[in-house]
Amino acid sequence: MNMQPVGVIAPPSPKTLDDIELPMVMMRDILLKTMFRKTLDMVSELSQALCLPIPITQELVDLAREQKLLEATGTLNANSGNEMGYQLTDQGKSRALDALSQSEYFGAMPVPLHIYREQVKRQSIRNIQVTRDQLTTAMGHLILPPELLDHLGPAVSAGRSILMYGPPGNGKSSISNGIRDALGDRVYVPRAIEYSGQVITVYDPIVHNALPDIVDDPTQLRRSKRFDQRYVCCERPTVVTGGELSLSMLDLVYNPTARTYQAPLQLKSTGGIFIVDDLGRQAEPPQALVNRWIVPLEESKDILGLQSGEKFEVPFDTLVIFSTNFHPNEIFDNAALRRIFFKIKIDGPDQENFLKIFAMVARKKKVPLDEQALIHLIKVKYPTIDNVYANYQPVFLIDQMIAICEFEGIPYQMTPELIDRAWANMFVKDEIIVK
Repeated sequence: MNMQPVGVIAPPSPKTLDDIELPMVMMRDILLKTMFRKTLDMVSELSQALCLPIPITQELVDLAREQKLLEATGTLNANSGNEMGYQLTDQGKSRALDALSQSEYFGAMPVPLHIYREQVKRQSIRNIQVTRDQLTTAMGHLILPPELLDHLGPAVSAGRSILMYGPPGNGKSSISNGIRDALGDRVYVPRAIEYSGQVITVYDPIVHNALPDIVDDPTQLRRSKRFDQRYVCCERPTVVTGGELSLSMLDLVYNPTARTYQAPLQLKSTGGIFIVDDLGRQAEPPQALVNRWIVPLEESKDILGLQSGEKFEVPFDTLVIFSTNFHPNEIFDNAALRRIFFKIKIDGPDQENFLKIFAMVARKKKVPLDEQALIHLIKVKYPTIDNVYANYQPVFLIDQMIAICEFEGIPYQMTPELIDRAWANMFVKDEIIVK
């Protein structure tokens, strides 16, 4: 049985060749290329490779036979339910090589872009309603002020763009990941889509986390798939980019050797989250990056271009989260800020929450708390930095103390002296280095 996401309507499995809505020549050529490249000779094997039901695959094979591109081998394979074997004729091999010279793509039959658009609507990120309980549970490993969840909840449920800003080290990345966990849903990702005769691969195992799927018995001619196998059932995707993000990464990637396209990052993240971390650290200015998103954010569609120069629209159904250590007014103009739907400041904790985080981390890492050490930390060390607390500091300080204890060969512990040694590694003293 194939697992299906709760609440998302699955793409129906095609019943006939006409349901696939691809040019007949294109489908036939993908069949021939797949047989040639994977040396397959049985309909059940081809059905799995093409991700099509067996009856439709048989139709394609029969079509190729009529055109003298395939021939039956005349033998039945006893290991595969006495299936008839097929092979490429000389004419078929020639056609396969000619088709490969135009595009190396073979395997799963692509989904036409207009059909994929309908599936995107069925599983839209904007269809999700996240409750306070779901968000609180997903953020359970973080200690956050209640008013922050008041702002985050509506932002996530709206499925619109979010800008999180504030001083570094206060969990903007962790909150972004918590939002992803709160979605807790599934989507169907096409292995490839087709537009204007061009194939664009979408499913990417690095980005998409596929759900386990029990494979049906391939020898069963009348097996029925519960959804279109040209899609992969996945968790809602999350793409995280940082300082390496460039405008070119948001364009279609063309492989001149294979003569196929790969979907850009934002298309791979359809139905999920696209996190732009450390905004302001990229080679391109933040304003330029946000300008690239203006049409997608406002109109829920993106414009991509083929090598030929032809432009076309693809769905843009992604929760975009921008995260920056800069104040928004430093890096954006008012027009750009208007287009980012929610703007949420992520501040450092107050002393009370800092101590809660410190105690939680210490307990998790099995370092016993010491009252004298904590008083020393709060009364002696923090006044030297104007009592500015950050969420990363408890983990940093406790990991430093653990490293010192392990080096000294002593049990994990917390003392004023260990606090001083850990603190010395958290900041670099301003000084002139004589060269």
